[in-house]
Order: sequence, then structure tokens, then C-alpha cells
Amino acid sequence: MIVEVAYAKPEEQVIFEVQGQAGMTLMEAVRASNITARFPEIDLENAKFGIFGKLSTANAQLHAGDRVEIYRPLIADPKEARKKRAAEGKQMRKGGGKASNPRDEEVSET
Repeated sequence: MIVEVAYAKPEEQVIFEVQGQAGMTLMEAVRASNITARFPEIDLENAKFGIFGKLSTANAQLHAGDRVEIYRPLIADPKEARKKRAAEGKQMRKGGGKASNPRDEEVSET
């Protein structure tokens, strides 16, 4: 069976094809991809993994065509970043700000 092992950095994304036996585990696929030769910064013992975007364990059994994803650690904790913005008085806006509405503009009568 063939599965994919994916890893992404901000400047580079790669997908390795791995051929293995039925019942292959996620970690077996990652090790067979030899991805740490290209990206030695990956700590396989502490990394988080997923299969098609769903968090999975290293011993999860794979099916033909699965894509294993290796996740990088977050740079900042989202909860802490939100608390910091709130403490600084910054507001988050959906959609990037207030849209202009022509009816809101004052019309001068001459």
C-alpha cells in the first residue's frame, strides 16, 4: 500500500510517498519516509501527527492513500496571544475592519 508523509515549513512544503505493508502504523510510515534526513529539526518523539488533518497517535494504523501530517510546534500559544491583546486594549475585527456604506456619508444640500 502507498501512503504520503507531509511536512510544511513557512518557506517549504514536502510530501513523501511511502510504500508499506497493510497495517503499517503512522510512525512506521514516518520513519520509512526518512524525513528527518531532510528536516533534522523534527523531533519524532515529541511531534504531533495527524491523518488528513485529524490529530492521530503514532501507533494509528494507516490505510492505502492516507496522508500523514507532521505538525510543527506553535510559535505562540493562541490563548496567551489573545489575553495579551485584550490586556493591551486591542480589539479583534472580523473581515478586516469596518466597511464603508454610502448611506453613512453626510450629504450636503446646496
